[in-house]
Amino acid sequence: MRSLLSARQRHALQLAGRFIAPYRWRVLAALAALLFTAAITLSMGQGIRLLVDQGLATQSPHALNQSIGLFFILVLCMAVGTYVRFYLVSWLGERCVADIRKQVFDHLVELHPGFYESNRSSEIQSRLTADTTLLQSVIGSSLSMALRSLIMLIGGVIFLFFTNVKLTAIVIAALPLVVVPILLFGRRVRALSRQSQDRVADVGSYVGETLGQIKTVQAYNHQQQDKLRFAETAEAAFNTARQRIRQRAALISVVILLVLGAVGVMLWVGGMDVIAGRISPGDLAAFVFYSLIVGSSFGTISEVIGELQTAAGAAERIAELLKTGNAITAPPSGLQKLPARVSGAIELRDLRFSYPSRLEHFAVDGISLTVAAGETLALVGPSGAGKSTLFDLLLRFFDTQQGEIRLEGIPIQQLDPADLRRCFALVSQNPALFFGSVEENIRYGRQQASAAEVEAAARAAYAHDFIMKLPQGYQTRLGDAGLGLSGGQRQRLAIARALLVDAPVLLLDEATSALDAESEHLIQQALPGLMAGRTTLVIAHRLATVKGADRIAVIDHGKLVALGTHQQLVAGNALYRRLAELQFNED
Repeated sequence: MRSLLSARQRHALQLAGRFIAPYRWRVLAALAALLFTAAITLSMGQGIRLLVDQGLATQSPHALNQSIGLFFILVLCMAVGTYVRFYLVSWLGERCVADIRKQVFDHLVELHPGFYESNRSSEIQSRLTADTTLLQSVIGSSLSMALRSLIMLIGGVIFLFFTNVKLTAIVIAALPLVVVPILLFGRRVRALSRQSQDRVADVGSYVGETLGQIKTVQAYNHQQQDKLRFAETAEAAFNTARQRIRQRAALISVVILLVLGAVGVMLWVGGMDVIAGRISPGDLAAFVFYSLIVGSSFGTISEVIGELQTAAGAAERIAELLKTGNAITAPPSGLQKLPARVSGAIELRDLRFSYPSRLEHFAVDGISLTVAAGETLALVGPSGAGKSTLFDLLLRFFDTQQGEIRLEGIPIQQLDPADLRRCFALVSQNPALFFGSVEENIRYGRQQASAAEVEAAARAAYAHDFIMKLPQGYQTRLGDAGLGLSGGQRQRLAIARALLVDAPVLLLDEATSALDAESEHLIQQALPGLMAGRTTLVIAHRLATVKGADRIAVIDHGKLVALGTHQQLVAGNALYRRLAELQFNED
């Protein structure tokens, strides 16, 4: 059977084997049940021979009763063995798929953000769900069927030789005729199986993208165009699947035709031998039984090989995820540890960085900057100047191509990323909220915080009042991405979450941009107290935030073009003066 499998199919089996290995005792129990039921099935052929030759041919009621009694005992044993085998094998399938999904997810959440720049998250979701379901089918059903059929095939051939050598030769001669179409159709089915999985992933990806932006879709009345595009995507998936199904159906039909054709020839030869008295009717009946077992087993094996061809594509896609290396890791040697509470001193040394998808363009180009512990530094500049990119580099979502960043005088590449990131609290321009309660979202970065601490952070972010107006207060469950809250409410929850973490370095990426005038005024009043004792880097398009900073860094086209206080920059930098006039509404 190994020769019938491609390298990809063997890889699919190896991947399944790696996750089955921890449950070897259940595997052995399932194998014992499988061998037991296979032995029972094969012994039924001898029971049929006895029934015909002794029960029917002799016309003895006693012999008939014995034969039927033995038959029912075998049926009962087979039912018990089948129950045990089916339960254990199905349990293994579900258990292994749960383990695969956990391992893949654990790997994905550790991967650097650059990976998701070049891979659609919805396609990755498809691999985590649809592809693992295919593997569940292989582990929980197909492998058991293949192994059982292989045992039945071997046992059936042995009993065929034991029963009649001449008739067995006819069956054996037909077997190579069955192998040839499997090899011919197999390569085409494998290619179509991978294409089919890719098309299914495209369908899932398009659904996630459209439904995730449903407000924009409906605001622009784009439903009809989306329906047409989705129909094209779904039809492409169907057409690929149809070709795969046609190939598999042809494979199975050819196998059945050849196997049953050989059985027909064998029946004719055997019938002539019975008429001539060379064999008994019981021998022919047993031989027919065993030949049908051999034929059905071979057909089952060919069908399972087709399923393995489909699963091989799924296993390959899952293996690709598991093999994806994380570009952001702790150093293998020279690892340094930060103190429990850092002061927040940051130093940027001649940073140059370009995103993986845009290597020809430097998003940060030669920036050098020192931020003292406890200082508030505002970053201003046109959109696309590289301000948010600096935050990505500080959190080590990406590594620079040149230069280095130091925290407490230690290059961040020498730190464990988790040790580095615990020192930062981030409030992004588009705050990320998750499905769950308000309290769970605020406690996101500090799971052990008490309810009183959660409420204190919410009050400091001026979120407590609107939270208490929600149906269940802090226990109100939010929709996907905080759907149902206003932009200002989502932003205040994100600020409360950052405050609860109480990190020594605060990163505010236009954190007040989505607030209404009243909320912004309240938070601007509270910001000095919130920033006390913390190093704060703030990307700001609001004058109040900028004027409250100790220093302001003006960034344009990835370069640091000016550094100073608000008054110094208004007087001495043309770009900042223009930004002040346009963005800050200052004459």
